Amino acid sequence: MMLDVIHVIVKPNFELLLEFENGEHRRFNMATYIDQKPWVRLKSSNTFFGAFVENGTVVWPGNIDIDPETLYDCSIPIK
Repeated sequence: MMLDVIHVIVKPNFELLLEFENGEHRRFNMATYIDQKPWVRLKSSNTFFGAFVENGTVVWPGNIDIDPETLYDCSIPIK
């Protein structure tokens, strides 16, 4: 089941705090992805901090996004 992301907060060290449409809040560590294309472009300057939600997932300027299923499946619940 794919859940849409409805809110994102960007934290240092390539971390995203996510809220999904089912009300869950989860923490996603992007550090393991940041050296891969296309996300390597997010390492320069403050590009990573430009994340926003669009069409149910997290996106960045320059047509960079990440699958919402990955965000959910590879994140941990925030208590």
